[in-house]
Amino acid sequence: MNQMKICLISLKIAPDCERTGFEGIYNYLKNEGYDVKLLTGKWNYVLNDPNIIQMNLVKKRFLWMPHFIYNINKYLNRNSFDIIHGNGPKSSIPILFSNYKRFISTIHDLGPFETKFATQSLQKFLIKYIIKKATYITTVSNHTREGLKKFIPSINSKNIHILYNGIDNKFKPYPKDAEKLKKQLKIKGPIILYLGRIAKYKGVEHIIKAYKIAKKTISNLNLIIAGKPDFEMENIYNTWREKNLDIHFLGFISDELVPIYYTMADILIAYSYGSEGFGNTPLESLACGTAVLCSNLKVYREILHDRAIFIPPKNPKILAEKIILVIKDEELRKELIKQGQEIAKKYTWDKVGKRLVDVYQKFLSET
Repeated sequence: MNQMKICLISLKIAPDCERTGFEGIYNYLKNEGYDVKLLTGKWNYVLNDPNIIQMNLVKKRFLWMPHFIYNINKYLNRNSFDIIHGNGPKSSIPILFSNYKRFISTIHDLGPFETKFATQSLQKFLIKYIIKKATYITTVSNHTREGLKKFIPSINSKNIHILYNGIDNKFKPYPKDAEKLKKQLKIKGPIILYLGRIAKYKGVEHIIKAYKIAKKTISNLNLIIAGKPDFEMENIYNTWREKNLDIHFLGFISDELVPIYYTMADILIAYSYGSEGFGNTPLESLACGTAVLCSNLKVYREILHDRAIFIPPKNPKILAEKIILVIKDEELRKELIKQGQEIAKKYTWDKVGKRLVDVYQKFLSET
């Protein structure tokens, strides 16, 4: 048994909610014999793991925060840990109210600095404040690390550590299950898939427009949109559902079914025009043997290299052209998949975990 006592804090965690990256970190540390606890909110399901402590929350915008801060703070002050690691600024807030003065926080992306959304000022302040207070910062890409140095020049870059996300072993092709699922959904013809949180900047509106254009050429084309809308997008999402009866709006997809949906699709589209810190869904999709079309964000190019087709964001016409190209050109699609599966092998939780433990040991050596 490794002696390090570790506490991970993540507002959300799969399979209770969408994946955040801390699932892989937690599983690696647990499997390596570390004494690790994961504190999280209780949103949809009870997770039957005694080392994952779910806190009851008010499930409404902003109202979750006081409960989360109080419950996490109470737990931290009653227990002793060597390492406290928060998953993003929101998950790190409770640490500030605890007895722990040294902690690590992960910054996933720089949305408040790179985009113009309603709450950006508050979120900018929160990121800056957490960075000021945290002993170490980890980022999931070099893009995010360089962004922090650009937008917060006072940051000590020696305290920023890049820890790319990993891909779980379950992300691989499931052809038989995919065929079964396709029959259950009564889908015939090629499938394009969007899977993930439905937020304004994710480009789902442009994917729908591109699908409509491409369907004029490929009449049996199907679009699946899987994921829940955030607060801001709920009304727009419901309007899309009412007006687009030919599109499969499936809502939240359980974690164990995600690889099967990837396998079933002919193309996965990640078409964000905002800020992304990594690129989980494109990598997972490639690992499952599905070609990827994505916006030409710098971080996607950093993670995927040339193993996807990159398209300027907010351009449904060009996106539609590439959809038609990849669906019709089977050799191109096979080559994208072959190259993509090779790049996906680089991102394992074993590699991430070993690097993270090095960061933890360095953190402790400076106490």
